[in-house]
Amino acid sequence: MDYAGSERARGIISAKIVIAGGFGVGKTTMVGAVSEITPLTTEALLTQAGAGIDDASKVPGKETTTVAMDFGRITMADDLILYLFGTPGQTRFWFMWDELMRGAVGAVVLVDTRRITDAFAPLDYFENHDVPYLVALNCFEGAPTYEADEVREALAIPPKVPLVMTDARRREAVKETLIDVVELAMRTLREEFGRGTPVGAAAAPPYET
Repeated sequence: MDYAGSERARGIISAKIVIAGGFGVGKTTMVGAVSEITPLTTEALLTQAGAGIDDASKVPGKETTTVAMDFGRITMADDLILYLFGTPGQTRFWFMWDELMRGAVGAVVLVDTRRITDAFAPLDYFENHDVPYLVALNCFEGAPTYEADEVREALAIPPKVPLVMTDARRREAVKETLIDVVELAMRTLREEFGRGTPVGAAAAPPYET
């Protein structure tokens, strides 16, 4: 079914948001927390073959990992639907990131405060791609707590990149983060248009199924 065509006929805008980050930071949890449809996940059991590659020692109880993507959908307003795509976390699956980013208007780089340094590679990826993104610290019980300025300095996050606190398990916290991403994408688009950037050069077109 052409969902995108049906939505356009009803005056509804659909947009694609990517949830990215390292291994075990909570991307699957984040998509599942807000999706109004049963999330599509591509989880596989962690096996001995991944020993030494997938370090689950700092993610207690983690037995599965995303090998392709997570997919969910949330209606943010009467005229706005977001399609959420969670990336695989392990670097050996990062060849898929370019395809998952195609058509995205914005992205969230999720950071686990137990493994701050794991965020360097995802942040480097987005610094080299022309997609508005923000950094979201996944804050939950038992995880180390840091001031936003400490994290920004430790990860060398540019001042233009928003840094927010969230909890990937809580629906309302995730919704607030997604609202921040949409607002960032809109601001970026307005700024690019204001500088005379041709339509389509500043941001990707709305997601289409």
